[in-house]
Amino acid sequence: MAPPESRADRRIDGDEYRVSDDERERFHRDGYVHLAGLLTPAEVAELEAVYDRFLRREIEVPGKDYCDMAGDYGRDPEDFSIINVMLPRRYHPAWQGNVYERRAASVARQLQGDGMVIDYDQLLAKQPGKADAVFAWHQDMAYWPDTPDTNTATLWLAIDESTTENGCMRFVPATNREPALRPHSPVLGGRGESHALGTMLRTDDVVVDAPIRRGDVTVHNERVMHGSGGNHTDGFRRAYVIAFRRDETVRIERQLGFTHSHNDDAAVLDSVGVEGQSR
Repeated sequence: MAPPESRADRRIDGDEYRVSDDERERFHRDGYVHLAGLLTPAEVAELEAVYDRFLRREIEVPGKDYCDMAGDYGRDPEDFSIINVMLPRRYHPAWQGNVYERRAASVARQLQGDGMVIDYDQLLAKQPGKADAVFAWHQDMAYWPDTPDTNTATLWLAIDESTTENGCMRFVPATNREPALRPHSPVLGGRGESHALGTMLRTDDVVVDAPIRRGDVTVHNERVMHGSGGNHTDGFRRAYVIAFRRDETVRIERQLGFTHSHNDDAAVLDSVGVEGQSR
């Protein structure tokens, strides 16, 4: 098997990453696709240095935008199972326009067409030995307001090698083509206590784990069911997420007061989401 450097070099041309016709087909058919070597080892290492400053809280992130996605908002940060940093590019503006953002934009354009812009970004770090660092099954669209154009390309970058043992992404392929979203409800209490929503697997659902290497990404759309298991290893499982949507869709969200910040008022979240039937 080719080393990561050669895998990446064949696909990368400056800020462009070449997506194949087969990968585009899989993205639209299954709701997600794995793209190998989006970033080189040196590029990941540069991002990692800033990423870890967020984890050490050297970069200030106020309120609920630094929280535990596996627990309620009242949990002590020392006990977090999934450290969640919402909107890091807002709190560290120097990160805006980094190599990941630029190359991810080329992927979003190839998968979903022109006019795709960053809707939000997010850091998700599962702490070592946290079996409860579980993301419930969900569809992203359940969290968001209904808009005329829902097309999304959410890139999930592995800062660490992502494995079944440390809680890699897992998907239920083709759920993006079901006629309606699955019913969702809050995982813990109400939206004021915890942000997470979840839904249930059906007996005929087929689950596919998506282990990927450091520097690889998965890209998924707004309707495919996905989640992840706990971290049963002695190392972190760090991921860096960027979600792209149409410029007009993002404008509509902001007009509704929806910013993807966990500091948004719970009433705003409930009014724009599909609460009781969604995220």
